[in-house]
Amino acid sequence: MTTPIALAIFAHPDDIEFVAAGTLLLLRDAGWHIHYLNLSGGDCGSTTTGPEETRRIREQEGRAAAAILGAEFHESLASDLCIFYEERLLRRLAAVVRRVRPRIVLTHSPDDYMEDHMNTARLAVTAAFAHGMPNFTTDPPEPPYDGDVAVYHAMPHGLCDGLRRPVVPELFIDTTSVQAVKRRALAAHASQRAWLDVSQGMDSYLDSGDDAARAVGRMSGRFECAEGWRRHLHLGLSARDDDPLAAAIGSKHVLGSRDPL
Repeated sequence: MTTPIALAIFAHPDDIEFVAAGTLLLLRDAGWHIHYLNLSGGDCGSTTTGPEETRRIREQEGRAAAAILGAEFHESLASDLCIFYEERLLRRLAAVVRRVRPRIVLTHSPDDYMEDHMNTARLAVTAAFAHGMPNFTTDPPEPPYDGDVAVYHAMPHGLCDGLRRPVVPELFIDTTSVQAVKRRALAAHASQRAWLDVSQGMDSYLDSGDDAARAVGRMSGRFECAEGWRRHLHLGLSARDDDPLAAAIGSKHVLGSRDPL
């Protein structure tokens, strides 16, 4: 039997660690191959180094974080604030999807606090949607493949959309058992501690990651730490309206929004 694959497509180095790393770790423990892609190289994420040096530093940090998670690292395809929903980037991302052949794609919320996140979500959905279309040519060219793909959207930063409206996930994944590893992976992005303190007032980078996981855990009413997910509509992506993420991780670590508390 072929080992199932999950691909995380997020905007910037450290986005995966904040909202998706726990789920990736649980999928890995369930026997899945996990893949790690930040669309942007993070070149604007510093006040002390220039864009090329910052990109180099952040790629090294991303590779280290992916190694901690046991994930296959993919190189970035864009720059900070330049993730646009446009043809060239779409064709390059679709090539990655076809090479990896994921059963599950994890990505940003379609409603979030910044355009890079939302455009990444749109690109990830379309790249997954095009996985079986022979008339859509990727860059570099990759053959289409048959099979179902399920796309899941993470919780937005601040647990609300850009207009401050609360977002409630469909699925809560209990990440309590892997929170320490998730924190280690976040710590690999050492250059971001000072940057986020200056740019976003996150005065304790690692504690902010733990606080976000605990906030989603409180929202679940059951778990100490959690990550939240919403499934994209399956039409055009999958012949089945199924939930492979919940099935893979198992009921012990999953709470659906309609489950009794």
